[in-house]
Amino acid sequence: MTEQQSSDSDVKDDSGVPSAQGAPVDKGSSHVRRLGVTLSLTATVLVAEVVGAILTGSLALLVDAGHMLTDVAVLTASVTAAVLMRRKPTATRTWGWDRLEVVTAAGSAAALLLVGLYALVMAVRRLFFAPDAIEDLPLLLGFGILGLATNVISIVLLASDRGDNLNMRAAFLEVLNDALGSVAVIVGAVVMLITGWSGADSVAGALIALLMVPRAFKLLHRSVKVLLLEVPSGLDLEEVRGHLQRVPGVESVHDLHASTVRTGLVTLSAHVVVEKGLTPEQSAGVLAAMQKCVREHFPVSVDHTTFQIEPEGYNSSHRENVHV
Repeated sequence: MTEQQSSDSDVKDDSGVPSAQGAPVDKGSSHVRRLGVTLSLTATVLVAEVVGAILTGSLALLVDAGHMLTDVAVLTASVTAAVLMRRKPTATRTWGWDRLEVVTAAGSAAALLLVGLYALVMAVRRLFFAPDAIEDLPLLLGFGILGLATNVISIVLLASDRGDNLNMRAAFLEVLNDALGSVAVIVGAVVMLITGWSGADSVAGALIALLMVPRAFKLLHRSVKVLLLEVPSGLDLEEVRGHLQRVPGVESVHDLHASTVRTGLVTLSAHVVVEKGLTPEQSAGVLAAMQKCVREHFPVSVDHTTFQIEPEGYNSSHRENVHV
């Protein structure tokens, strides 16, 4: 016999994001709208920065434009994911498009990581081996200020929704990194205006890259953990097993698994050996107790559970495949 329950509770999941109490609030339309506006602003600044990099020869501005290009791709994917995630599950996609959130976040992080590493190499090359003179510093400063102003608008748009899921988190980190990159461009331009040292541009480009890489790596690591179906952080399966085995009527627990489908949705399944002779009502009581246990006793609440009840002495031909 198998029992399954799906609900929400006011707790935090693997990403540290609280899930809603009671019926979930549909924020999909808000996500699509905010991401769409941010995408439009970012694409506009991208064109401006490419023109500015060509006119001034600035590595910092070119790196920031490359970052913007990544952002346009990432935000486009994020908008697509936000639209598709609003679709309801079907017979062939039982989780709907929920998983796309994690895939998009992983792709975004990987792209950002590559751009950051490439920018570091270019910055070192320019600083030590092939220094270039920067032309029209006031124009460079103007493009930096334009980029920062646009980034600030985007940050304001996405800040309130950044904790909703990994997709929105990735988009927010992108524009936040862009804002920091614009600050580096502005500082580099000011230093060059004051001192005349063209190496400040390469240093600014390296700083932009150094700001990108750690955040990208952290997001990629978190996304890969979800994609590999790792046990959510904060959930100790041995502790879960111990709690479940203390439920009256439970003899043992095996084949225990837990993973994250998307932000706020942790699933757990287990085979549960119960005492012989339990009535259907008693078995139902055991299930209810186990569901309450995994919802309330751990830092990560498990709202979607599947328990297979096995009477004591049950001999499954698949027992040799038990993993946990």
